[in-house]
Amino acid sequence: MKWSLSQLKTYRETPLQFDEALDLKNSLMSRYPEIIDVKSVHATGLASYDKDNVLITAKIDAMLTLPSSRSLTPVDVPLAFQMTEYYVPQGTDLSRFDEETDTVIILPEDDILDFDVAVEDNILIHIPMQILSEAEQDGASMPTGKGWEVLSEDDQALQAAELKTVDPRLAKLKNLFPDQEDKD
Repeated sequence: MKWSLSQLKTYRETPLQFDEALDLKNSLMSRYPEIIDVKSVHATGLASYDKDNVLITAKIDAMLTLPSSRSLTPVDVPLAFQMTEYYVPQGTDLSRFDEETDTVIILPEDDILDFDVAVEDNILIHIPMQILSEAEQDGASMPTGKGWEVLSEDDQALQAAELKTVDPRLAKLKNLFPDQEDKD
């Protein structure tokens, strides 16, 4: 969805309401190659014009297929979030906007608002860092292979504790150089 600022000026009295299914699959997959599939992206919201600014508030629902961060198994990841953005023309005094708000301020080029790009940006921001399949969330065993295995943080901590214990036969060597600090 693209709008020009002059087109949105007609919505001073009544905000523009939108309820659209967006086709962002190719652009999202090219921007973030880890995405396996984009099943749907849906945006509902309002665009209102006031004092040469456009305020867009939208609710975004998307369904992405991403690899599990543990086993690379494809996992459907639903995303649902709100976004609020101000679009202000070039040369606008930005000091009137409160720096502490979560509202994003964008200066559109050539007075064209490309809402699809804004939705893409927000989707990429909302992709979780850790993605697990249902089996992995339910405690399925960690992946292993020939000569390697994935350890949980707890298992890794246990292994580190085991490595810190000193063999009693070597404990007397610690007193050999008393001026040396233990450099763990």
